[in-house]
Amino acid sequence: MGLISQILTLPVMPVRGVSWVLGQVLTAAEEEFYDPGPVHGQLAELERELVAGRITAEEFDLREDELLDRLEWIHAERRRLGLDTRH
Repeated sequence: MGLISQILTLPVMPVRGVSWVLGQVLTAAEEEFYDPGPVHGQLAELERELVAGRITAEEFDLREDELLDRLEWIHAERRRLGLDTRH
């Protein structure tokens, strides 16, 4: 980029910087929101509760279905957003 181009585009540099930072924040927020890890953890905890006798099999089935639906939705959204590198 030449000196004249640099001088002419200097006023928009802060806007580009802020835009880049906001893009990075959005990407990080999407990664966290669509992270299947917490749902896997909830599934494991649910199984521990069942084994320990703190919940009934019926309650386990109901909550497991909800978590598996959430997990399926997360994976679909990750594919749609291009966050999932495996297919």
